[in-house]
Formats: sequence, C-alpha cells, structure tokens
Amino acid sequence: METAAFDYELPPERVAQVPLEPRDAARLLVDGGPGTEPTHRFVRDLPDLLEPADLVVVNDTRVLPARLHLRRASGGAAEVLLLERRGSDPVAGWQALVRPSRKLAPGERLAPADGSGSMVVEVLDDLGEGRRVVRLHAPTGRAWDRAEELDAIGAVGEMPLPPYITERLDDADRYQTVYAREPGSAAAPTAGLHLTTGLLQRIEDRGVAVLPVELQVGLDTFRPISTDQVEDHAMHTERYHVPAETWAAVEATRAAGGRVVVVGTTALRALESAAVRGELEGRTDLFIRGAHDFAVVDLLLTNFHLPRSSLLVLIDALVGPRWRRLYGDALAADYRFLSFGDAMLLRRGRGR
Repeated sequence: METAAFDYELPPERVAQVPLEPRDAARLLVDGGPGTEPTHRFVRDLPDLLEPADLVVVNDTRVLPARLHLRRASGGAAEVLLLERRGSDPVAGWQALVRPSRKLAPGERLAPADGSGSMVVEVLDDLGEGRRVVRLHAPTGRAWDRAEELDAIGAVGEMPLPPYITERLDDADRYQTVYAREPGSAAAPTAGLHLTTGLLQRIEDRGVAVLPVELQVGLDTFRPISTDQVEDHAMHTERYHVPAETWAAVEATRAAGGRVVVVGTTALRALESAAVRGELEGRTDLFIRGAHDFAVVDLLLTNFHLPRSSLLVLIDALVGPRWRRLYGDALAADYRFLSFGDAMLLRRGRGR
C-alpha cells in the first residue's frame, strides 16, 4: 500500500490546542457502517449507544511527565524525553530521545535547567534515531529505587505533549485519563481523555462492564510513516498486558453475542496482540493494516488521527475506504482533530 493513500488535508486551525471542559462535551461522529450515513452526537451520549450485553475495554496506562529540560556542564541546553524504562531495576536506565544527541558523549552528565540540582541524568549508549540510554541518579550519585525515581521525574518533568500542540496546558491531569493507573507511557491514550467518572458510572449503570488493559504508549504509535510503502514502516515494540479477567470477559461477551467496545487504538492493539501472539502480556510490534483479521473489536471509540500515521492505517483496516468519507464529514462539520479533539465511534466492517 502506498503511504500517499493515507494523506488528507488537515488545516492547522482544525488541530485542537486545548481540551474541552467537561471532557465528555467532545463531539462524537457515530459510524453506521458501510452504505450508512454517520450521525452526530456527543461523547456524553455514549451510554445510550451501548447495550447491556456489551463490554467496554480501556487502556489504563498513566503518562509520565517525561520531558526533562536539562543543562550541560558547559551551560548549553539539552532535552531528554523518557520513552521506556529498560528493566525493573533503575540501574538499567531508560530508552530516551535526547537532544542534541550527536553532541553528547557517552558518560556526559546533565542537570535540571531550573538549577534545582535535584537529579543527575547520565547519557549513555547511542541506540540510533536520536535515541539514547540514559540513567537517572540522585545528586549524590546514589541509585534510586523505582518509587524515588518516579518522584524525582514528577518534580522535574513536564507532560510530553505532541509537537502539534503549542498552547500551554495549565492542568497536567487533562493529559491523563481519569482511570490512569501504572505510570509508564510517553504519550496519552487520547480517546480515553474524553471519559469522565460520571460517564463511566452511567455506562456501568446500563449493565455494561468497563475493564482495563495496558499498553505503554511510545511515540512510535503516533509518528507519521516516512516510507513510501506502508509495509516498509518499522514499528518499535511496546509493552502490553491484558488481565486474565479482561480476556475472560472478552471471550464471554463474544460468545453471548455482545459487542466488545474498545476505547482507543492502543487498547485495541493490546487486545489484538494478545489474540495474535497467544500471550496475555509481553512486547508487541503488531502493525495493523490492510486485510487484518480482527479477533476482538466490534466498535472503536477513537480520535481523528494525523495524515500518513500508522493509526490512520489501522482505521483503514477496520472500516476500509469509508474512513475518508467520515473524515471529510468531520472536517465539513467543524470537528476538532488530534489529541485534544473530538471523537468517532467506528463500526468494524470494511466498505464505503
């Protein structure tokens, strides 16, 4: 497949710069399936679109305040974006995007730009593509345990908003889902940002269970495809975990004729990875595209995605060429796009 087939014109003014309040005030384009016109609702209407036999699955990963503004010993500026811890032991360090990567020699130590002296960031091996191994230390050089390390990151770091968001985010919690649990992601599972505690309660009051999976979101999930052919795009691996209770509920729901309603492409990739790999946890580089045989999802709540992104390719795999009609309808109706934008509820089934 040619990557150019997944391009569309996205006017800059349609990229949402700030989240709506309340969260569930976002608009919702409801896909009726092939040959059916979509309808226009709001995310707050989601409980009315579900049936008691349905199951809702969310990604409960938590975003780290992973962008660290640092200073070299020479006085020059540096930036580290923590992507993923390399093991359970903090001594193993992190995989990170580092700038200016080429100018930083292995072993160079960086300090917080605010002058607090609250941590030391040691830059180590070069992993290519601007990625480095970095290790975080206490100012004394003592290695932290995991809890201390997370506290230090929270004190210094800021939320790693996508580069297309240029407005300041006053409340960092607006880049977290209300059910976020285990910290570890470098980006938010953005479809879940629309859900409120009250909305989740209304879903459960309708008799619909809401259960978690985890996929630790890396920047690779959102980056545009740079190759001419979609198949040549390499996906980096991400860690996923599907609790046994969630998987059992998925199987029971499908056996009973209910629908599995997945909130976000990352939750979808966690479930599909479990189905494809036959393992409820591990690392996945699953690239969903083309005629992928979906094993789990019936409905997908998702945001509008960047042109030429692997997420848009996933949407094409789910609904086929009508994604272009749905995106065109959303643009014509002044929907807001990308991470802080509006949402769609898509029905599995390829067609126009």
